[in-house]
Formats: sequence, structure tokens, C-alpha cells
Amino acid sequence: MSDDWPLGAAELKVLDLGREVAFYESFGLERLSGGNDHALLGVDGAAILKLTSLPGGRERPRHTAGLYHFAILLPDEGELGGFLRRALEERLPLTGTADHFVSQALYFDDPEGNGIEVYADRPRREWQYPNGRLSIGIEDLDFERLLRVAGRPAPKFSGDTVLGHMHLNVSDLDASQAFYESLGMELMAEAGHVMRFLSWNGYHHHLGINVLEGQGAAAVEADVRGLRRFQVRRIDAPLVDPNGITVTPTL
Repeated sequence: MSDDWPLGAAELKVLDLGREVAFYESFGLERLSGGNDHALLGVDGAAILKLTSLPGGRERPRHTAGLYHFAILLPDEGELGGFLRRALEERLPLTGTADHFVSQALYFDDPEGNGIEVYADRPRREWQYPNGRLSIGIEDLDFERLLRVAGRPAPKFSGDTVLGHMHLNVSDLDASQAFYESLGMELMAEAGHVMRFLSWNGYHHHLGINVLEGQGAAAVEADVRGLRRFQVRRIDAPLVDPNGITVTPTL
């Protein structure tokens, strides 16, 4: 799946690189490379997360755009069940769980407050499209069932694990949607007037956007910890450069 998956790796600016690296290694990622000011983590040689030290950095203020969570997609619910068992045994910082109809999800925070989702998809044949839009909801996760189908807990995520999606706090849903549609994404679902989900190829979402930090949330400044960027490896639509010339990307 990782060979043609449209997302690459997310990069976080962090205040304490050593503590963050230690957390993510214990969480299930392996350190692939790094130095005194950065570390690249992933699975089976493929990067999922880059951590970059932010000397003199500060906490993210309220009412600013930025990371809501990044999501680690596991290959099946058996591995998700095994990870849940390990999370409970090792007391990983579990902050929530949900059945989203299209997927089952576990939520965590890292030591600096960056949100993490670990999830597994349900088969596409089970997804529902009432009124022409994909149904992405929130119900209680069936813990007992997930633990019954659990595989053996493993200290590291398997090689088929990828960055499944990004979920961002934004200042304007319409403007953000228009930008990501320019990359070839399409709107899959909405949650009221506060959240939208977009993707390529009919996936439930490679991107979530929300205005939970407020309409018109301020842009994140360079010295604030949190999301710096994430890698998009697929663009299906022509882009327009600052001079108004249409450019078709070569990937």
C-alpha cells in the first residue's frame, strides 16, 4: 500500500527532541535516521514522522490553525486490537476511542500535546452513502470485540503501516477545501458546519479540516511547536503559479 499511498510523512516542530523521540519509539515507530536537531521515524525503512528541534520555541496559543491530529493507519483490525491491548498494558496516553463506521480509531497525545490517531479501516463494501455523502460518524468503540480479534501485541508497527490521514485546525473551511481540491481531492463528508473530510480515489479521507479553534483562527507562527508540514505525493489537478500560468505537475 505504501508504494502508491498519496501521503508521505508529517513533520513536527518539538521543544524536547530527546523526550519526543523516546516516546515515539516506545509508541511503535522505529528511528530511521537523525542527528542533534532532528529524527526521522517510521516502519520498515519508510518514513512516517519527522521530528525537528525548535530551540527557544513556545507552546501553541489557543485559536490558532495547526495540527488537530495525524493518523497512523494499520493494515487490519487484528493489529489494531493488538495495539489496543499493548496500549492498555503499557498505559500509553490513550485519550479517546471511536467507531467511525468506516474505521475504528484510538486517540492519544504525545508528551507535547500533539494529537495522534491510530486506526484500521473497515472494508469499503461496508461503507454507507446516505444522500450521496459518505457516512462518517462517531459511536462507542466495541472494546471487547476488538480485543477478541486482536493479534499478538508487538512492540513496533508492521511494515504495511502508513500515514493514513492528516486532520487540521483551519481558519476557513471553504478556502481550505478549495486549496485541497486544487490538488485533486474531493469532498467526501461533512460534520455540521465545523468539519469536512476530503480524499483521493473515494477513500474516506486523507484530510480532515475543522474550525474547532474558531472561524478566522490565526496562522501558526514559526516559533510555535507543532505541525510544520506534511508530504503530499500525489497531485491530480493542474496548479496555477503566481503569474497565472497553469502548470501540470510531473510526479
